[in-house]
Amino acid sequence: MNAKKIIISENNRPIWQIPLAALFFTIAVGSISYKIFLWISNDVPLSLSVADFNTAIYFSALGVGFTYRKRIYIDLKSSRFKPSFEVGPLKFGKWITITNYEYVSVFHQPLKDGSYIYEVNLWYDSNKHFQLYEKNDYKDAFIIGYQLSEELNIDLLDATVPNDFKWIDKEKWKNQMNES
Repeated sequence: MNAKKIIISENNRPIWQIPLAALFFTIAVGSISYKIFLWISNDVPLSLSVADFNTAIYFSALGVGFTYRKRIYIDLKSSRFKPSFEVGPLKFGKWITITNYEYVSVFHQPLKDGSYIYEVNLWYDSNKHFQLYEKNDYKDAFIIGYQLSEELNIDLLDATVPNDFKWIDKEKWKNQMNES
């Protein structure tokens, strides 16, 4: 294994979501500031409760909804994976050590509306798996699965057809991708 580090990430957020998120965070901070100002400037002591901050909580949640991002950091040298939930510069997640890699699988999961989402999982220790990626695009999911299987030097399983799983000939698949 080499000392390479990999980041699997969702696509960037659309540019129009950034000012909208900024507006929501501004409303949240303004609401908190206004409550604190009233509390400090009032001669009669006010009791503050969680209900006084409902507006701030609501608009903060909306702001987070427009700015969060999911990423997975992979440190191949140390065999560590870190699923991360990120809001701006804040990153939440912890490292997980995984050994005994077996294979990478790509499969589709039906959604309630009848469409499908493709998932990429890393299987290890006989029956455990780590979800790496999910996307509604077959080709993107397979590219991620292929690249990781190449880096880890393990097999790639196409499980997109129920009850008809196929091990991928990675050389043949790579040539097909280069042609298209």
